Amino acid sequence: MESIIRFALSNFTLTFVILGLVASAVALVRAPKPFTAPVVIEALLSYFILFSVGFSFFYNFVMHTFFGEMSAAFIGWEDSPFQAEVGYASLGFALIGFLGFRRGFDMRLAAVTGIAAFLWGAAAGHIQEIVHQGNFAPGNAGVILYTDILLPLAGFILLWLQRRHRGDSRPPLR
Repeated sequence: MESIIRFALSNFTLTFVILGLVASAVALVRAPKPFTAPVVIEALLSYFILFSVGFSFFYNFVMHTFFGEMSAAFIGWEDSPFQAEVGYASLGFALIGFLGFRRGFDMRLAAVTGIAAFLWGAAAGHIQEIVHQGNFAPGNAGVILYTDILLPLAGFILLWLQRRHRGDSRPPLR
């Protein structure tokens, strides 16, 4: 049991994806039938925003701000004041995720775009550390590297699907 908890907490981005999928399934079980594509997409997107953005980045805030030395060691870095800065940036993304959970397309687009810039930049940094420093620490070259790349992609795909299946009632910008 200890190893399962350690894996879940060390690979929190994957853990929160799974929790978001479970929450989506529960929401769909409770939703009126029959399911339509917009209903399924809304469940997947809203709980993706809540868990993979809101809760995941709140967890990242706590770890980098209050447990910076441990977080740095997990990534294979030296501890520095930048741990707290990463933590506070993560808090900002978490708040946008919490706000975007039940809000409209624009707020959700902001949440996914913000984390995309952060996570793809982090992925580039992780890859640079692997290539130039041989840093294969679990927090640098493990599950976190893959989720840094894939989470924004999943978010953009879900946003595209929502727009495609529900559309936008506002006229297009000119």
